[in-house]
Amino acid sequence: MASSSRPVGAGSGARPSGRVEAAAPPRAAGGETGDEGGGGGRAAVITRTRTQTRKPSMYRVLLLNDDYTPMEFVITVLRRYFNKNPDEATRIMLHVHHHGVGECGVYTYEVAETKVTQVMDFARKHQHPLQCIMEKK
Repeated sequence: MASSSRPVGAGSGARPSGRVEAAAPPRAAGGETGDEGGGGGRAAVITRTRTQTRKPSMYRVLLLNDDYTPMEFVITVLRRYFNKNPDEATRIMLHVHHHGVGECGVYTYEVAETKVTQVMDFARKHQHPLQCIMEKK
């Protein structure tokens, strides 16, 4: 009978119930004779791929000044859509008024896009020309 490089019980026969067979431990590469042909006895290298996670790009949501939108409306927008308290909303509104542009917040792309759309829709609904944009930080 010829010898095989398969572990005992690795043939096509049925396993006895309740019995678990352990695989043979990996052998060191090279130095052993008689393993050149069948591929048995080679050490397997298991590699794990690590997924690299990146922080999402952030976007600034900006309000632009115009000569027609009331200051109280801008404060309402800042409080409703950007969760600013009255003092902070007033400070941002005055910054927009004096400098022409003011930052409402920094968000991921989807959140920033949603906030811009909400502000623009709200301004149009109330017939104000308020402009809200987003730019990559």
